[in-house]
Amino acid sequence: MTEAIPPLLIQFIMTISFSFIVGLEFHSYLRINQYQYGFGSVRTFILVGILGFLLYQLNSQGLFFAIGIGTLGAMLLVFYWHQSAEKQYSLLEIILTLLVFLIGPVAIHFPGWFLVLFVVILILMLGEKPLIHHFSESLANNEIVTLAKFLILSGVILPLLPDKQIAPSLPVTYYKVWLAVIVVSGFSYLSYLAQTYFFKTRGLLLTGVLGGLYSSTATSVVISRRARLMKDDRSHVSSALIMATAMMYLRLLAIIFFLDSTAGKTLLLPFAVLIILCCLVVMGLLHMDNNGAVIPATNSNEHPLELSTAILFAFMFVLFAFITNYVVGNYGNNGLNFLSIVVGFTDIDPFILSLLSGKFSVPENAMVSAIIVASGSNNLLKASYAAILAHNRSVLAAVIWLLLLFVISLFYAFYLV
Repeated sequence: MTEAIPPLLIQFIMTISFSFIVGLEFHSYLRINQYQYGFGSVRTFILVGILGFLLYQLNSQGLFFAIGIGTLGAMLLVFYWHQSAEKQYSLLEIILTLLVFLIGPVAIHFPGWFLVLFVVILILMLGEKPLIHHFSESLANNEIVTLAKFLILSGVILPLLPDKQIAPSLPVTYYKVWLAVIVVSGFSYLSYLAQTYFFKTRGLLLTGVLGGLYSSTATSVVISRRARLMKDDRSHVSSALIMATAMMYLRLLAIIFFLDSTAGKTLLLPFAVLIILCCLVVMGLLHMDNNGAVIPATNSNEHPLELSTAILFAFMFVLFAFITNYVVGNYGNNGLNFLSIVVGFTDIDPFILSLLSGKFSVPENAMVSAIIVASGSNNLLKASYAAILAHNRSVLAAVIWLLLLFVISLFYAFYLV
């Protein structure tokens, strides 16, 4: 059906339609913000869009289009001069009008999805003004600086690092070490931003979800400490602890897929089963207690993009690579499994990533087994934290489930892998 319609007609209709939509949103923007004067109405935006489309089509060299956008720019400059006399210095309307003038050429040269994205961004810039202002005002000054540092670390330093082995006893490369730092830090940063700026007041369960994506161990410590002050029968405490562990498996799976898709495919089934089981247990606990506990938002987590945090992670990555290489070389697969249990009581991320990035003389199934054991052993650590720090029955269900996950992990690693 669409093949019978001339492409030029489709592009012209899209130009008119999207110019009309942007004009409607701009009219709403003026009304909501109680601005008395504007460069034009909805019809003006339609005419600007049509003008840009026709001038671009009339001359293949773009001469007419250049003259048109220059003339429009001059008219907008005069309009801005009059607006500034009224103490209105915003350039939004001028830039928006010029962008509407470009809708026609965009419809002609770019794919349809890009045109839709282009118009949607224009609409969001108008309709989400309060949200954008709120976010910019609440954003800490050091966040942008820290993000700039991260872009330097990932976009400048990472490509310059050689992809060669550090030393004979360290079967990992400089590039792999820094790539692991960036992957983990970037993933944690998304959770950090969500906790800090988008969910300042959140329930226990959401704390478990977001915190688990950052660090399930640190989140378990925070929740367990607060559980000491709660009633003994709060099922939401255990639900939050279990949900943090479910998010740990999800985070590990995403990172593993990024670094080693083969290992990720192997771990997809067991990790998916564990995530589903955790969610089912949480649903059962929530069904027992319908009154959600709400806690004030406090970020006890370190900023994941701080340089000191990245350097510490890189050091632990190299350290675990050295220890793993020594253990595998002297004690084989059994030594690796024992090391995995011990590592579970520390930070498992650098161990797992060094295992995936290094060139160790271990088969694929042994590496997968070590990852499962380490994650299970980490659950044992979280169960211990919960029992000791909470010191009441609010965490009983979570402690039992985390211990059971440890047993399931050992059984799967030693008998099913």
